[in-house]
Amino acid sequence: MGDTPDLTLWGVGTSRTIRAHWAMYELDLPYKVKPIGPRTGETKTAEYTRLNPRQKVPLLQDGDFCIGESAAIVAYLSRTYSTEGRQLIPERQRDYAAWLEWCFFIVAELDSTSLYVMRRHRADALGPIYGIAPDVVAKAAEYFREQLRHVEAALADGRTFLMGDQFTSADILLTTCLDWAIAYGVGICDNAHPYRDRIRERPAYLRGQEANVPLAPIVPPPAKPRLAGD
Repeated sequence: MGDTPDLTLWGVGTSRTIRAHWAMYELDLPYKVKPIGPRTGETKTAEYTRLNPRQKVPLLQDGDFCIGESAAIVAYLSRTYSTEGRQLIPERQRDYAAWLEWCFFIVAELDSTSLYVMRRHRADALGPIYGIAPDVVAKAAEYFREQLRHVEAALADGRTFLMGDQFTSADILLTTCLDWAIAYGVGICDNAHPYRDRIRERPAYLRGQEANVPLAPIVPPPAKPRLAGD
């Protein structure tokens, strides 16, 4: 690309916001960060609502263009800013279709249908808002493990990544779901462990993790006691 892109990424602190940060580093893109978090009130400001009426994170600004949804953001970045040696989407038509199938499967079956259902109904997550439901959480975890058999089958032939030898944004989506599942105590298939370990060693993954950490709140220093005569 001839010109330096004008990229701003809104959002930190979740299993979805890290996907966009990670993709930025995989593509070696300079960008600015707006470290707002979900359910903090920051997504409901007038400024942010003008950019994203859905009031969700992450959100990518590319100049005067805005796009939300983590999977869409990483796909857009790769399609727009890939260079030789730095691509997150396959080029061949049928490989592209297979990549698209993986992305839809991961987002629909592993993320929103399983892990996010657990998040909505766990007592230590969003349960106090949406209703604490241990049976729903257990069933969602069971469904996640059932669906993960497709990942197990894909990795059984010894391939390095979901698409074979090429690292793609499907691996970003899957790894964040595996991290999320482990954090929730959900078992993952045996061959997903070495796969996840390899990917978590990628420099872009490590830098994305660092960029995704919410800023610590600023705590004012304690007031000095008033002395006699002050």
